[in-house]
Amino acid sequence: MHYLLIYDLTEDYLERRAAWRDEHLKLAWAAAARGELLLGGALVEPTDTAMLLFEGDSSAAAEAFANADPYVREGLVARWRVRAWMTVAGEHASHPVRGAATP
Repeated sequence: MHYLLIYDLTEDYLERRAAWRDEHLKLAWAAAARGELLLGGALVEPTDTAMLLFEGDSSAAAEAFANADPYVREGLVARWRVRAWMTVAGEHASHPVRGAATP
């Protein structure tokens, strides 16, 4: 199953992230190496939201990531939440569904 970790970022996120970016990225790449984190990054123009895509049997890895993330700890994230995402199309869909005409 896929899980989206969604961050609502503070207005001064871009100005403040430099102090915590290395620690945040180290945490992210470690989660990726364990096979938990598939993709992560911030939306742009405006940079007010970030999303990290996790894969696993539960939302535990995504929640643990947020609880350990310096961006959350240091107040760069105003609010975070984890949502289960039922992916149905694409090579990495967790629950592939193909129409009758799809090979």
